[in-house]
Amino acid sequence: MSTQQKKIPYSILELASVAAGSTPGDTFKNSLDLAQQAEALGYTRFWLAEHHNMVSIASSATSVLIGYIAGGTKKIRVGSGGIMLPNHSPLIVAEQFGTLGSLYPGRIDLGLGRAPGTDQVTAHAIRSDRMQAVYQFPEEVRQIQQYFSPNNRHAQVRATVAEGVEVPIYILGSSTDSAYLAAERGLPYAFASHFAPTYLFEALNIYYNNFQPSSFLQKPYTIACVNVIAADTDKAAEKIATTLIRMILGVITGQVDYMQEPVEMTPELRELSQNPAFQRMLQYAFIGSKDTVKQKTEAFLQETGVDELMVASHVFHHEDRVNSYRIFSEIMRELA
Repeated sequence: MSTQQKKIPYSILELASVAAGSTPGDTFKNSLDLAQQAEALGYTRFWLAEHHNMVSIASSATSVLIGYIAGGTKKIRVGSGGIMLPNHSPLIVAEQFGTLGSLYPGRIDLGLGRAPGTDQVTAHAIRSDRMQAVYQFPEEVRQIQQYFSPNNRHAQVRATVAEGVEVPIYILGSSTDSAYLAAERGLPYAFASHFAPTYLFEALNIYYNNFQPSSFLQKPYTIACVNVIAADTDKAAEKIATTLIRMILGVITGQVDYMQEPVEMTPELRELSQNPAFQRMLQYAFIGSKDTVKQKTEAFLQETGVDELMVASHVFHHEDRVNSYRIFSEIMRELA
Protein backbone atom coordinates (compact mmCIF):
# COMPACT_ATOMS: atom_id res chain seq x y z
CA MET A 1 0.00 0.00 0.00
CA SER A 2 1.51 3.29 -1.04
CA THR A 3 1.69 5.94 1.63
CA GLN A 4 0.62 8.47 -1.00
CA GLN A 5 -2.76 6.74 -1.46
CA LYS A 6 -4.15 7.77 1.90
CA LYS A 7 -3.38 9.96 4.88
CA ILE A 8 -2.00 7.86 7.72
CA PRO A 9 -2.94 9.05 11.24
CA TYR A 10 -0.02 9.19 13.65
CA SER A 11 -0.21 8.86 17.42
CA ILE A 12 1.88 8.55 20.60
CA LEU A 13 2.28 5.72 23.09
CA GLU A 14 3.46 7.28 26.36
CA LEU A 15 5.15 5.14 28.99
CA ALA A 16 5.97 8.11 31.23
CA SER A 17 9.64 7.13 31.39
CA VAL A 18 11.39 8.48 34.49
CA ALA A 19 14.82 10.04 33.93
CA ALA A 20 17.61 9.78 36.50
CA GLY A 21 17.47 12.75 38.85
CA SER A 22 13.76 13.38 38.27
CA THR A 23 10.56 12.30 40.01
CA PRO A 24 7.31 10.74 38.74
CA GLY A 25 5.75 14.17 39.31
CA ASP A 26 8.28 15.73 36.95
CA THR A 27 7.55 12.98 34.44
CA PHE A 28 3.79 13.58 34.55
CA LYS A 29 4.27 17.30 33.89
CA ASN A 30 6.46 16.46 30.90
CA SER A 31 3.84 13.98 29.65
CA LEU A 32 1.18 16.68 29.74
CA ASP A 33 3.43 19.17 27.97
CA LEU A 34 4.18 16.57 25.30
CA ALA A 35 0.47 15.83 24.85
CA GLN A 36 -0.30 19.54 24.46
CA GLN A 37 2.43 19.94 21.86
CA ALA A 38 1.40 16.70 20.11
CA GLU A 39 -2.12 18.08 19.84
CA ALA A 40 -0.77 21.17 18.07
CA LEU A 41 1.39 18.97 15.80
CA GLY A 42 -1.56 16.97 14.48
CA TYR A 43 -1.18 13.72 16.43
CA THR A 44 -4.42 11.73 16.59
CA ARG A 45 -4.10 9.92 19.93
CA PHE A 46 -2.08 10.02 23.10
CA TRP A 47 -2.22 6.61 24.77
CA LEU A 48 -0.85 5.75 28.22
CA ALA A 49 0.65 2.33 28.94
CA GLU A 50 0.24 0.22 32.08
CA HIS A 51 3.36 -0.99 33.87
CA HIS A 52 4.02 -1.92 37.49
CA ASN A 53 7.02 -2.18 39.82
CA MET A 54 9.42 -0.50 37.38
CA VAL A 55 11.40 2.54 38.58
CA SER A 56 11.90 3.72 35.00
CA ILE A 57 8.20 3.81 34.04
CA ALA A 58 5.55 5.84 35.88
CA SER A 59 2.46 4.87 33.85
CA SER A 60 1.00 2.61 36.54
CA ALA A 61 -2.37 4.22 37.36
CA THR A 62 -3.35 4.43 33.70
CA SER A 63 -6.92 5.69 34.04
CA VAL A 64 -5.81 8.44 36.45
CA LEU A 65 -3.18 9.64 33.99
CA ILE A 66 -5.70 9.57 31.14
CA GLY A 67 -7.91 11.96 33.09
CA TYR A 68 -4.93 14.24 33.80
CA ILE A 69 -3.89 14.36 30.13
CA ALA A 70 -7.44 14.72 28.79
CA GLY A 71 -8.12 17.53 31.26
CA GLY A 72 -5.07 19.43 30.06
CA THR A 73 -5.76 19.08 26.33
CA LYS A 74 -8.69 20.03 24.09
CA LYS A 75 -9.12 17.72 21.13
CA ILE A 76 -6.50 14.95 20.95
CA ARG A 77 -7.89 11.49 21.75
CA VAL A 78 -6.54 10.07 25.01
CA GLY A 79 -6.63 6.42 25.95
CA SER A 80 -5.01 3.28 27.26
CA GLY A 81 -2.30 1.43 25.45
CA GLY A 82 -3.43 -0.42 27.31
CA ILE A 83 -5.36 -1.51 30.30
CA MET A 84 -3.99 -4.97 31.12
CA LEU A 85 -7.38 -6.52 31.69
CA PRO A 86 -6.36 -9.61 33.72
CA ASN A 87 -5.09 -7.16 36.36
CA HIS A 88 -8.55 -5.61 36.76
CA SER A 89 -12.24 -6.22 37.29
CA PRO A 90 -14.18 -5.65 34.04
CA LEU A 91 -16.87 -3.81 36.03
CA ILE A 92 -14.35 -1.35 37.50
CA VAL A 93 -12.75 -0.79 34.07
CA ALA A 94 -16.16 -0.02 32.59
CA GLU A 95 -16.96 2.39 35.43
CA GLN A 96 -13.63 4.18 35.13
CA PHE A 97 -13.76 4.59 31.36
CA GLY A 98 -17.46 5.34 31.34
CA THR A 99 -16.69 8.19 33.72
CA LEU A 100 -13.81 9.39 31.53
CA GLY A 101 -16.01 9.14 28.45
CA SER A 102 -18.63 11.35 30.07
CA LEU A 103 -16.07 13.89 31.25
CA TYR A 104 -14.33 14.08 27.86
CA PRO A 105 -16.96 13.08 25.25
CA GLY A 106 -15.67 11.63 22.00
CA ARG A 107 -12.03 11.70 23.13
CA ILE A 108 -11.45 8.54 25.20
CA ASP A 109 -10.14 5.19 23.84
CA LEU A 110 -10.02 1.90 25.75
CA GLY A 111 -7.18 -0.35 24.60
CA LEU A 112 -7.25 -3.78 26.26
CA GLY A 113 -4.38 -6.25 26.55
CA ARG A 114 -3.80 -9.51 28.40
CA ALA A 115 -0.11 -9.21 29.37
CA PRO A 116 0.73 -8.36 33.01
CA GLY A 117 2.82 -5.27 32.34
CA THR A 118 5.26 -6.46 34.99
CA ASP A 119 7.02 -9.55 36.39
CA GLN A 120 5.08 -12.60 37.56
CA VAL A 121 5.63 -11.96 41.29
CA THR A 122 4.20 -8.46 40.98
CA ALA A 123 1.39 -9.72 38.75
CA HIS A 124 0.40 -12.14 41.53
CA ALA A 125 0.46 -9.27 44.03
CA ILE A 126 -1.89 -7.29 41.78
CA ARG A 127 -4.39 -10.11 41.39
CA SER A 128 -3.80 -13.56 42.85
CA ASP A 129 -6.20 -15.23 40.38
CA ARG A 130 -4.59 -13.47 37.43
CA MET A 131 -3.75 -16.62 35.44
CA GLN A 132 -7.38 -17.67 35.54
CA ALA A 133 -8.30 -14.18 34.32
CA VAL A 134 -5.85 -14.50 31.41
CA TYR A 135 -7.84 -17.44 30.05
CA GLN A 136 -11.05 -15.46 30.57
CA PHE A 137 -9.79 -12.49 28.54
CA PRO A 138 -12.28 -12.91 25.65
CA GLU A 139 -15.19 -13.24 28.09
CA GLU A 140 -14.04 -10.24 30.13
CA VAL A 141 -13.81 -8.13 26.95
CA ARG A 142 -17.39 -9.18 26.21
CA GLN A 143 -18.42 -8.18 29.75
CA ILE A 144 -16.98 -4.69 29.27
CA GLN A 145 -18.83 -4.35 25.97
CA GLN A 146 -22.02 -5.36 27.75
CA TYR A 147 -21.50 -2.83 30.53
CA PHE A 148 -21.20 -0.07 27.91
CA SER A 149 -24.31 -1.22 26.07
CA PRO A 150 -27.58 0.69 26.66
CA ASN A 151 -29.22 -2.75 26.67
CA ASN A 152 -27.55 -3.52 30.00
CA ARG A 153 -29.95 -1.29 31.92
CA HIS A 154 -32.09 -4.28 32.90
CA ALA A 155 -29.15 -6.41 34.09
CA GLN A 156 -28.63 -7.27 37.76
CA VAL A 157 -25.08 -5.88 37.61
CA ARG A 158 -24.68 -2.52 35.89
CA ALA A 159 -21.99 0.07 35.24
CA THR A 160 -24.52 2.87 35.06
CA VAL A 161 -21.90 5.54 34.29
CA ALA A 162 -20.85 3.56 31.19
CA GLU A 163 -24.17 2.65 29.62
CA GLY A 164 -24.50 4.29 26.24
CA VAL A 165 -21.22 6.21 26.58
CA GLU A 166 -19.07 6.21 23.44
CA VAL A 167 -15.67 4.72 24.31
CA PRO A 168 -14.20 2.67 21.43
CA ILE A 169 -12.48 -0.57 22.43
CA TYR A 170 -9.18 -1.61 20.82
CA ILE A 171 -7.60 -5.04 21.22
CA LEU A 172 -3.85 -4.95 21.83
CA GLY A 173 -1.42 -7.73 20.97
CA SER A 174 2.24 -8.67 20.93
CA SER A 175 1.74 -12.21 19.57
CA THR A 176 -1.00 -13.83 17.48
CA ASP A 177 -3.62 -14.76 20.11
CA SER A 178 -5.38 -11.41 20.34
CA ALA A 179 -5.49 -11.03 16.54
CA TYR A 180 -8.09 -13.81 16.40
CA LEU A 181 -10.17 -12.14 19.11
CA ALA A 182 -10.05 -8.69 17.49
CA ALA A 183 -11.05 -10.20 14.15
CA GLU A 184 -13.87 -12.29 15.62
CA ARG A 185 -15.35 -9.33 17.53
CA GLY A 186 -14.90 -6.87 14.67
CA LEU A 187 -12.72 -4.56 16.77
CA PRO A 188 -9.67 -2.46 15.81
CA TYR A 189 -6.31 -4.13 16.47
CA ALA A 190 -3.08 -2.54 17.72
CA PHE A 191 0.22 -4.45 17.62
CA ALA A 192 3.21 -3.80 19.89
CA SER A 193 5.90 -4.01 17.22
CA HIS A 194 7.98 -1.45 19.13
CA PHE A 195 9.18 -4.20 21.48
CA ALA A 196 7.77 -7.50 20.11
CA PRO A 197 8.16 -7.40 16.31
CA THR A 198 8.48 -11.15 15.72
CA TYR A 199 4.82 -11.90 15.02
CA LEU A 200 3.79 -8.59 13.44
CA PHE A 201 3.06 -9.83 9.93
CA GLU A 202 1.55 -13.13 11.06
CA ALA A 203 -0.77 -11.32 13.47
CA LEU A 204 -1.82 -8.79 10.84
CA ASN A 205 -2.58 -11.56 8.35
CA ILE A 206 -4.66 -13.44 10.91
CA TYR A 207 -6.61 -10.30 11.69
CA TYR A 208 -7.26 -9.37 8.06
CA ASN A 209 -8.16 -12.92 6.99
CA ASN A 210 -10.55 -13.57 9.87
CA PHE A 211 -12.15 -10.15 10.32
CA GLN A 212 -15.91 -10.13 10.88
CA PRO A 213 -17.72 -6.79 10.41
CA SER A 214 -19.51 -5.59 13.52
CA SER A 215 -21.63 -2.69 14.74
CA PHE A 216 -18.35 -1.15 15.94
CA LEU A 217 -16.31 -1.56 12.76
CA GLN A 218 -17.24 -2.43 9.18
CA LYS A 219 -13.72 -3.15 7.92
CA PRO A 220 -10.37 -3.98 9.56
CA TYR A 221 -8.44 -1.20 11.28
CA THR A 222 -4.84 -1.74 12.35
CA ILE A 223 -2.33 0.24 14.38
CA ALA A 224 1.37 -0.65 14.67
CA CYS A 225 3.71 0.88 17.21
CA VAL A 226 7.37 1.69 16.47
CA ASN A 227 10.23 3.41 18.29
CA VAL A 228 11.33 6.72 16.83
CA ILE A 229 14.25 8.92 17.83
CA ALA A 230 14.63 11.73 15.31
CA ALA A 231 17.10 14.59 15.55
CA ASP A 232 18.66 17.22 13.31
CA THR A 233 21.45 14.82 12.26
CA ASP A 234 22.08 11.08 12.29
CA LYS A 235 24.94 11.60 14.75
CA ALA A 236 22.79 13.59 17.16
CA ALA A 237 20.07 10.93 17.04
CA GLU A 238 22.63 8.19 17.60
CA LYS A 239 23.83 9.91 20.79
CA ILE A 240 20.28 10.41 22.07
CA ALA A 241 19.59 6.72 21.37
CA THR A 242 22.32 5.60 23.80
CA THR A 243 19.70 6.13 26.52
CA LEU A 244 17.46 3.56 24.82
CA ILE A 245 20.33 1.10 24.33
CA ARG A 246 21.22 1.22 28.03
CA MET A 247 17.57 0.89 28.98
CA ILE A 248 17.14 -2.21 26.81
CA LEU A 249 20.28 -3.66 28.38
CA GLY A 250 18.67 -3.23 31.78
CA VAL A 251 15.53 -5.05 30.61
CA ILE A 252 17.50 -7.95 29.13
CA THR A 253 19.75 -8.34 32.19
CA GLY A 254 17.03 -7.72 34.76
CA GLN A 255 18.82 -4.58 35.99
CA VAL A 256 16.14 -2.02 35.17
CA ASP A 257 17.13 1.50 36.21
CA TYR A 258 16.04 5.07 35.59
CA MET A 259 16.63 6.48 32.11
CA GLN A 260 20.26 7.52 31.87
CA GLU A 261 21.63 10.66 30.27
CA PRO A 262 22.89 10.07 26.71
CA VAL A 263 26.59 9.72 26.03
CA GLU A 264 28.69 9.68 22.91
CA MET A 265 28.36 6.36 21.09
CA THR A 266 31.24 4.09 22.11
CA PRO A 267 32.50 0.94 20.37
CA GLU A 268 31.11 -1.07 23.31
CA LEU A 269 27.63 0.44 23.01
CA ARG A 270 27.69 0.04 19.24
CA GLU A 271 28.62 -3.62 19.58
CA LEU A 272 25.88 -4.03 22.18
CA SER A 273 23.30 -2.53 19.84
CA GLN A 274 24.26 -5.14 17.22
CA ASN A 275 23.61 -8.01 19.62
CA PRO A 276 20.90 -10.34 18.26
CA ALA A 277 18.74 -9.80 21.35
CA PHE A 278 18.86 -6.05 20.80
CA GLN A 279 18.22 -6.41 17.11
CA ARG A 280 15.14 -8.52 17.75
CA MET A 281 13.64 -6.00 20.17
CA LEU A 282 14.61 -2.93 18.16
CA GLN A 283 13.84 -4.17 14.66
CA TYR A 284 11.43 -1.27 14.29
CA ALA A 285 13.45 1.48 15.97
CA PHE A 286 13.78 4.35 13.49
CA ILE A 287 16.76 6.41 14.64
CA GLY A 288 18.36 9.25 12.73
CA SER A 289 17.86 12.51 10.91
CA LYS A 290 14.58 13.48 9.30
CA ASP A 291 15.59 11.92 5.98
CA THR A 292 16.74 8.68 7.62
CA VAL A 293 13.61 8.28 9.73
CA LYS A 294 11.40 9.22 6.78
CA GLN A 295 12.88 6.45 4.61
CA LYS A 296 12.40 3.85 7.35
CA THR A 297 8.88 5.02 8.13
CA GLU A 298 7.79 4.98 4.50
CA ALA A 299 9.21 1.48 4.01
CA PHE A 300 7.42 0.23 7.14
CA LEU A 301 4.07 1.66 6.01
CA GLN A 302 4.44 0.14 2.55
CA GLU A 303 5.41 -3.27 3.95
CA THR A 304 2.66 -3.49 6.55
CA GLY A 305 -0.22 -1.49 5.07
CA VAL A 306 -1.35 -0.52 8.58
CA ASP A 307 -4.00 2.16 8.96
CA GLU A 308 -2.27 4.11 11.72
CA LEU A 309 1.22 4.48 13.14
CA MET A 310 1.87 4.86 16.85
CA VAL A 311 5.22 6.05 18.15
CA ALA A 312 7.02 5.34 21.42
CA SER A 313 10.26 6.92 22.57
CA HIS A 314 12.64 6.74 25.53
CA VAL A 315 14.54 10.03 25.41
CA PHE A 316 16.30 11.51 28.44
CA HIS A 317 15.93 15.24 27.77
CA HIS A 318 12.36 16.46 27.38
CA GLU A 319 13.29 19.03 24.75
CA ASP A 320 14.97 16.34 22.64
CA ARG A 321 11.86 14.19 22.84
CA VAL A 322 9.57 17.04 21.84
CA ASN A 323 11.88 17.83 18.94
CA SER A 324 11.81 14.18 17.84
CA TYR A 325 8.01 14.16 17.78
CA ARG A 326 8.00 17.49 15.92
CA ILE A 327 10.27 16.06 13.23
CA PHE A 328 8.14 12.93 12.99
CA SER A 329 4.96 14.97 12.54
CA GLU A 330 6.64 16.75 9.62
CA ILE A 331 7.55 13.37 8.12
CA MET A 332 3.98 12.07 8.37
CA ARG A 333 2.52 15.23 6.83
CA GLU A 334 4.99 14.97 3.94
CA LEU A 335 4.17 11.29 3.38
CA ALA A 336 0.49 12.16 3.16
